[in-house]
Amino acid sequence: MSASPEDEARLAESWARLLGDYERHLVAERDLAPHTVTAYLKDVAGLLDHAQRSGVTAAADLDLRLLRSWLAKQQTLGLSRTTLARRATAARVFTGWLDRTDRTPTDVGSALGSPKPHRTLPAVLRVEEARDLVRLTAERADDGSPVGLRDAALIELLYATGMRVGELVGLDVDDLDRDRNVVRVLGKGRKERTIPFGIPAARALDAWLVRGRPGLARPGSGAALFLGARGGRIDQRAVRTLVHRRLAEVPGAPDVGPHGLRHSAATHLLEGGADLRSVQELLGHASLATTQRYTHVTTDRLRRAYRQAHPRA
Repeated sequence: MSASPEDEARLAESWARLLGDYERHLVAERDLAPHTVTAYLKDVAGLLDHAQRSGVTAAADLDLRLLRSWLAKQQTLGLSRTTLARRATAARVFTGWLDRTDRTPTDVGSALGSPKPHRTLPAVLRVEEARDLVRLTAERADDGSPVGLRDAALIELLYATGMRVGELVGLDVDDLDRDRNVVRVLGKGRKERTIPFGIPAARALDAWLVRGRPGLARPGSGAALFLGARGGRIDQRAVRTLVHRRLAEVPGAPDVGPHGLRHSAATHLLEGGADLRSVQELLGHASLATTQRYTHVTTDRLRRAYRQAHPRA
């Protein structure tokens, strides 16, 4: 069971069995990533614990009033609007499954509302800061060390493609197509997309593959594109540490981390004239609304520049 031991221990046997069936659905039928499954199960286990404490012992007895009381209780605990919205979504997905599998007469969660999370504009690098980041990382690779060459290729590819750090560490060597300078990425929901990258990233990747990767590769390295110091596939924590460390060397740059490079790449593409649909496809966003927030970033920067420069601002 992927729910927390505390949540699982509190649930009656009937609820625990139901949660087990739901877990199998999430894993086998929806093919969700492990961390997504864990998050859904944790939220649903909390809902079922609330139902149990309210005297509800069967799925067919769940109703909208109980779901709303569960969310209200979360609010009294001081949880953020973002967390409340996520838990409402988890409840709706769960009750939808209950309805489709004939465990309830209706989908009681279909009418469940949730607070809209506050949208904060992501921090991004300026173009010159991004250039300094890749330049400083490349200079460290001049010693020809395998780790230095890897770091240069890794940061170039992150910024060039705007891919997620989880997508980057999952890349294999064969995912690169050097004839067309594109990389095949397996994104959220196991959806595959192809992302182009430029000449600087291509050169850094060539140097890593020819002169760097063989120095770290071990018999068990497999096909992983980027390797850690011990020869295994590099992990997300190592990539985050690297990006934070290198950004600390760039004067005035915000400490945005790998996801900040993704935000920066999207913002710079739009500022350079790329259309919104193309950026959506490159980033692998399921909804155009998610991509549209980057237009707010560029507009906000335009306003600041206007206020600073125009005599009648």
